[in-house]
Amino acid sequence: MHTLVHMDIGDLRQNYTKSGLSREDLKDNPFDQFQFWFSQAMEAKIDEPNAMIVATADKNGIPSSRTVLLKAFDKRGFVFYTNYESKKAHDISENPYASLTFLWLGLERQINVVGKIEKVSTAEALKYFISRPLGSRFGAWTSPQSRIITNRSLLEKKLDEMKRKFSDGKVPLPDFWGGYRVVPSEIEFWQGRPSRLHDRFKYKLIDGAWSVDRYAP
Repeated sequence: MHTLVHMDIGDLRQNYTKSGLSREDLKDNPFDQFQFWFSQAMEAKIDEPNAMIVATADKNGIPSSRTVLLKAFDKRGFVFYTNYESKKAHDISENPYASLTFLWLGLERQINVVGKIEKVSTAEALKYFISRPLGSRFGAWTSPQSRIITNRSLLEKKLDEMKRKFSDGKVPLPDFWGGYRVVPSEIEFWQGRPSRLHDRFKYKLIDGAWSVDRYAP
């Protein structure tokens, strides 16, 4: 019987000193601000700058979260792709709201998004799907996402089957696969500061216009 080793993690902390954020720094529109920070994250060579935590909840309010990759954004919202039979998709069908968190520790920044979620059009999903590497297109057909499987060999056999089925390289868009767009009602920009007195500014969509306020950390 193994005993859990006590680890004192209470003193794990880092003092954030790289930058600050003031109201004058912010763009009038949160999408422009997101694009500005995202560009800086890419320039800083942050690993997977488009990685984001997507949190959903089912009809009973039980939450779940997972990391996915942002694949598009504009003033309509933030887009990611998934299997429409996955756990997140079931949550969304019951409760069409989600939150997103981007964490860029190298810049001592995070962005939090809250909004309603909707499916992207089939045309938009197809355009993205055919741009994916061939292996990723095979993978979309292979994995029964979020379902119990007895071993990995089942996936490998299914992958071989898909490679034979689409041996000409023409892999169609699965009818159970596509994209979601999070249409934000709130977007918060967080910049780490010393003594845990971080800078937080939140944009809120009110009557079709964005307001922005500073929040206590």
